[in-house]
Amino acid sequence: MRIEIWSDVVCPWCYIGKRRLETALADFEHADEVEVVWRSFQLDPGAPRDGGELAIDSIARKYGQSREGARQMMDQVEAVAAEEGLVYRLGETPHVNTVDAHRVIHLALAEGGPALQGAVKEALLAAYFTHARNVADHEVLREVAVGAGLDAERVSALLASDELTAEVWADMEQAQRYGATGVPFFVVDGRYGVSGAQPADSLAQVLDRAWQEAHPAPLVMQSDAANGVCGPDGCPV
Repeated sequence: MRIEIWSDVVCPWCYIGKRRLETALADFEHADEVEVVWRSFQLDPGAPRDGGELAIDSIARKYGQSREGARQMMDQVEAVAAEEGLVYRLGETPHVNTVDAHRVIHLALAEGGPALQGAVKEALLAAYFTHARNVADHEVLREVAVGAGLDAERVSALLASDELTAEVWADMEQAQRYGATGVPFFVVDGRYGVSGAQPADSLAQVLDRAWQEAHPAPLVMQSDAANGVCGPDGCPV
């Protein structure tokens, strides 16, 4: 079973959704047969790369809030994150572009499959939300990606080019075709779409339903020729 997750590295609910999915998978009987693939989604494709503005100021401007109002919004999200064992520093995170981070995540999938991609995704989320690092900065991206298992020279070559940019945009176009307007957005076996960081119990129900549909229980036959069953050789009397 494949789970594809459209997500952004700077989306606080995406990290929460990741933890909730992990909780659901921990109790899923067939978890070892589940493949998780991360897809790209940019909440703000026009965001700068320099990290000169804090996310709190960007959010205040976007929603017409005061800085204090934005801080209250962030406090609420931080409290939910803490329930999932995550430590957020939202008041210190920079407002940055994530296209290069998504390219690195795509590279991890190409180089090492879903396991390596998952490790790089986790490392980038932690770098941004727990350590408030600029995940648009190439030095930060290189350090985090290599620490998660990617080859340093390969990451440097990627960041010096526009390689895998088309794949990032293709993911975003696919999200539009699915009708996804926000993230996280989960697609299970190409049949079930789940929008938002749903509770682990809700995600578990979707996993069970998708598995049952893909692996229907075999028909149990109970047959006894002495009990009124006709066959090619006739019917017992």
